[in-house]
Amino acid sequence: MKKVGILGGTFNPPHIGHLIMANEALHAVGLDEVRFMPNYIAPHKEVYGADAAQRLEMTRLATQGHEQFRVEDYEISQGGVSYTFDTMKAMIQREPETTFYFIIGGDSIEGLPTWHRIDELAQMVRFIGIRRPGYLHESAYPVLLIDSPELHLSSTMLRERVAAQGTIKFLVPEKVEAFIREERLYGPKHDD
Repeated sequence: MKKVGILGGTFNPPHIGHLIMANEALHAVGLDEVRFMPNYIAPHKEVYGADAAQRLEMTRLATQGHEQFRVEDYEISQGGVSYTFDTMKAMIQREPETTFYFIIGGDSIEGLPTWHRIDELAQMVRFIGIRRPGYLHESAYPVLLIDSPELHLSSTMLRERVAAQGTIKFLVPEKVEAFIREERLYGPKHDD
């Protein structure tokens, strides 16, 4: 069976922390590939600054050149609120010969009980949790914990830096930075 990791998120914008998480999971668990899956509308998060098509394109740019990284556009193409249970059910039906692993940050482990249809989801996928300092990493659900280099980096911080005309060099791939500049994403708002 093919072993595929799924790293979901808003990717608003995607940054090197996402790439490092994916690479660590890929090697620690021996995955065949990791798919980055931007959601259309996140159930727990408001998305602003870049639309779904722009976030999908930035994710494509971020993963270029990594032969075991792919972009999964399922949730964007479906539209609406993206529930992991619904997405993974459809993907398993589409690819029955694949074992899916869902990669989450250590900060998300404690929140698993709030996920939509979590009991069923936990039977469908295997969770890979990235350890983060300051979190207990305890869950009633099985989570394979792995270590990863720690970066205090978030998409929120990057959006704020761009809005303040600060640098994001080395924090996002060069092509993503160029796209943000070309599309004038996250910049200060002007009344035209």
